[in-house]
Amino acid sequence: MRLLTPGPTPVPQEILAELARPMVHHRTDEYRRILREVTEGLQYLFQTKATCLTITGSGTAAMEAAIVSTCAPGRKALVVRNGKFAERWADVCRAFRIDHVTCDAEWGTAPGPDRIAEHLAADPSIGYVIVVHCETSTGTACDLEAIARVTREHHALLIVDAVASAGALPLRMDAWGVDVVATGSQKAMMLPPGLGFVAVNDRAWAAAESFSSPAYYNCLKAYRKALAADFDAPYTPAIPLVVAARKALASIREEGIENIWAKSSRLARATRAAGRAIGLHVFSQQPSDSVTALCVPEGIDDKVLRTRLRNEHGVMIAGGQGKLQGRIVRIGHMGQVDAVDTLGALAAIELVLASMGHTFTLGAGVTAALRAM
Repeated sequence: MRLLTPGPTPVPQEILAELARPMVHHRTDEYRRILREVTEGLQYLFQTKATCLTITGSGTAAMEAAIVSTCAPGRKALVVRNGKFAERWADVCRAFRIDHVTCDAEWGTAPGPDRIAEHLAADPSIGYVIVVHCETSTGTACDLEAIARVTREHHALLIVDAVASAGALPLRMDAWGVDVVATGSQKAMMLPPGLGFVAVNDRAWAAAESFSSPAYYNCLKAYRKALAADFDAPYTPAIPLVVAARKALASIREEGIENIWAKSSRLARATRAAGRAIGLHVFSQQPSDSVTALCVPEGIDDKVLRTRLRNEHGVMIAGGQGKLQGRIVRIGHMGQVDAVDTLGALAAIELVLASMGHTFTLGAGVTAALRAM
């Protein structure tokens, strides 16, 4: 099976082998050494010297922890909403009674730094900006570097959902001035689901220390305290996943983060070119290089398309979510996905679409992809 969904992504054999290692106890020097290596690997992944924390939970758990641990009462959060996951962070603010306003954009677009600057200038009580780097539901990436410049100028903390971007898109936390970054294990990090990771800089820690977080398990201060006490964990961690994360992060460092960013970009360019060549328009106006959303042609049932791809060709891609259900398919470019996987999937898509009556020149998509690569 070729797994080209935007998460989970394929897990390499050498990382799967780490999951089969004998269990270790987490209150031991052995586990603390493993967690130290994971922490250092996360700093490389995020390109930061900030504190990096490992949480047992999904990317949503990591983002919830980031929001509820750093958004202090007395200042508002500005939630940039341009897709299903961006909407989720507004829901988290509501659930924890965090005062917030929204900066909304049409799905498939990303609000630019100028719009965010307008909100910050108009309302000085906004102290936090929550943004999704890659909105997985639409395959849309924002200009995170430019947004970080704006938030710095207005003395607001920038909290970033990098679940579908860390390890796939350029992300330089320190150089760009991003304050908090969260991601999950099951995408570009090539791990099974189950771990969340959060990087927090000194500005964000100052905010976190200024109030008592409404969270308990997801309170980042507890993780920081345990980490500072010789790389310990505050609660029982998902030990086998942390052991595997050490291997995954070492693999990322060995390949080189910039080489990985370049690979994702090549695969994304090729997929977009193939889609256009066979009449599958790219949904996003600001497409991400970690996941591509292609519009399903009129008259084609996306569920039938995806089922046949899986059953007849062993290719798994994802459908749309929310109001995009039935309108798009999504193809991932993260983790252990290469040119052969991508070209094979594109060829399979052509075969199934042709058999379903979609009219195009057979082979045009794969040819366009090859040229783009």
